[in-house]
Amino acid sequence: MLKLHRDRYLIFYGNFIHIPECFSPLKIVTFVVVIDHNTIQRILDAADITEVISEFVTLRKRGVNLLGLCPFHNEKTPSFTVSPAKGIFKCFGCGKGGNAVNFIMEHESLSYPEALKWLARKYNIDIVEEEESEEQKQQKDERESMMIVSAFAHNYFMRMLWDENEGRTIGLSYFRERGFRDDTLKKFEVGYAPDGKSPFTEVALRQGYKVEFLEKTGLTIKRDDWVRDRFAGRIIFPVHNLAGRVIAFGGRILKKGTQEAKYLNSPESEIYHKSSVLYGLFQAKREMSKVSECYLVEGYTDVLSMHQAGIYNVVASSGTALTVEQIRLIKRFTQNITIIYDGDEAGIKASLRGIDLVLEEGMNVKVLLLPDGEDPDSFARKKGASGFQEYIAANETDFIRFKTKLLLKDTENDPVARARLITDIIRSVAVIPDTITRSVYIKECSTLLNVNEDILYTEVRKQKRKQVETFRRNESSALQRNEPKSKQQNIIVNSGPEDFTTEELEFLRFLLKYCNTVLFETEGERPDEILKISVGEYMIEEIENDNLVSDNELFRQIFNDVKNNMGSSDFNPWKFFIYHHDSRVSSLATDLLSEKFIESKRWAKAGAYTEKEEDILDFLIPRIIYEYKLRKVKIMLTGIEQLISAASLDNDFERVIEEQAKYMNLKKVEKYLSDKLGNRAIN
Repeated sequence: MLKLHRDRYLIFYGNFIHIPECFSPLKIVTFVVVIDHNTIQRILDAADITEVISEFVTLRKRGVNLLGLCPFHNEKTPSFTVSPAKGIFKCFGCGKGGNAVNFIMEHESLSYPEALKWLARKYNIDIVEEEESEEQKQQKDERESMMIVSAFAHNYFMRMLWDENEGRTIGLSYFRERGFRDDTLKKFEVGYAPDGKSPFTEVALRQGYKVEFLEKTGLTIKRDDWVRDRFAGRIIFPVHNLAGRVIAFGGRILKKGTQEAKYLNSPESEIYHKSSVLYGLFQAKREMSKVSECYLVEGYTDVLSMHQAGIYNVVASSGTALTVEQIRLIKRFTQNITIIYDGDEAGIKASLRGIDLVLEEGMNVKVLLLPDGEDPDSFARKKGASGFQEYIAANETDFIRFKTKLLLKDTENDPVARARLITDIIRSVAVIPDTITRSVYIKECSTLLNVNEDILYTEVRKQKRKQVETFRRNESSALQRNEPKSKQQNIIVNSGPEDFTTEELEFLRFLLKYCNTVLFETEGERPDEILKISVGEYMIEEIENDNLVSDNELFRQIFNDVKNNMGSSDFNPWKFFIYHHDSRVSSLATDLLSEKFIESKRWAKAGAYTEKEEDILDFLIPRIIYEYKLRKVKIMLTGIEQLISAASLDNDFERVIEEQAKYMNLKKVEKYLSDKLGNRAIN
């Protein structure tokens, strides 16, 4: 049995369900977590949206708001806006918006209760949960189960390194021989997996973790009649996501003379996609934003050594070719990236083509070549922070110049190879989105390659045409594969398939924004009694009296929520709806209250007003109501026309006469409303 007390709320698949005191003691097996209302309110009150989003996005002041690059879609011009005063975010590119909880849900792919718990951990708020039943545990989604298994493995590997004899003797000794301090090792939470066939798996199974999720996370390798640990006998580097949760592991073998791979990584899984992850980003993101620079290296120990040397804005691609997803991760925190190479010229050439992607994203790319025989790990330990920084300042160069000089070595006395080089260099220049930056590089390439600028410009135009043709072909193929897109709504609403008219959206916007604002005063029943009528009271009464509440589900929910809470002295529509338990309502409220809400037809036809809308509510509110009613009347007229046509086909002349009478009455109402609007009925 699950006992609930007064004023307790259950979160059921992301929605609040209030359980009254008289709730019958039924057996409940589908609830995920129980959080009392006061705790939820503490979390929402503590969650500063600027602090939360700054964990993942670099924000810069723009008037009263903050602006950054949207983490949910690819954009080169910032359209992601955060309003600290309203407690909301809104991207005017892809349309996503909401409060701090919505952001964490979307960004970290968490459910509503998981996002609440994430915020609770951030702000040190304790959440007391009821003990889960076996049925509840079975219903945990697969992704969260894998995260839980990864967290268990993470703690197990750390305990093995620091507390067990084998880990200290083998793993810790190796790290110390390499010169790593304990504070560095603990900062990156490294560990050790004991040697043997399956010591980790056996412990995990005894603790109740299912082999299904051990296998899916790649921690255990299972065949028909045996299992074994993937990382046995290796030091462990946990891979964190941006929120700091462990999603994968890298392991380095310490045995000598073995044929096994030196480094082994977790396989792709539901929670880990190596092309979308950078090692060390969780530890580096604040410093990257602070100094507006990112150093990119290759391996785990490169990152650790540079951190230990005092260089904190460093991440690693972990041996994979650089991907667009990884570049966009860096771009959230800085526009500037320096790629650090060791002296392996063949490896550098192999990676050059992928780095064109960085230029295509509009980032500023520099390259640093370390002395022969050095890698970032050894060089950082040898030089320290100041020495490394001095070397960087003296030797880093922009990517185009570096690539040109590197490839020129192979083209001496070979005109064909030189022509290929020019084409290759210009292909990199052509992907740069900024026209001025592109022209600067063309001028520099002209000098380096001793080629006329006009020829290079011609080649750039040729490359740009190829890019456009490729894009059009891809777009055409996509259109042929996909069904036609649905009719675009007046604003981007991430709340489901419901269609809103412009008038419904404007009605809701003014209802939420000015609900408690006094619209006018009137005399009461008692002498000298003055009644103050608010915008919300007036709008609700006007629509209800004419029985014209929209049939749209979300409209009715917001309308009824306002109506039911109007009498409460502490009712704050903004906070109530932005933090609404229904994510569709929360998303719609964010859209409606965002500063860049699309102007209605009323504004476009009436011309620009110089007054602020809050100063002319006595004019605007009645007008909005007339427009809303007129739209409803037009919809009703269309419906009656269809009924008349159908009745005529059925020779039901009594029905035709009845519907025609309704039609004529509605036409009178339409004329009245049109006259009120100055004969500017919106079609």
